[in-house]
Amino acid sequence: MPKGPKGEKRHADTVQNAMLIGRIATGEVEDAPSKAPNRAKGGNIGGKARSDALSSEQRAAIAKKAAQKRWES
Repeated sequence: MPKGPKGEKRHADTVQNAMLIGRIATGEVEDAPSKAPNRAKGGNIGGKARSDALSSEQRAAIAKKAAQKRWES
């Protein structure tokens, strides 16, 4: 069974999935909350720690490499 963006189980059939979403929207079915609600908070902490550990030259090199990848055709 396919998984949704937060790892929850979803139907493989498009029509069944649409019906489930409609039921969630109307309140007929309760949508299960994420098992890891603070995941984004942890990612922000890790990103700050990584930026503190890198020198400005290293950060600039990473940014240049990312910009080159974005603009490649």
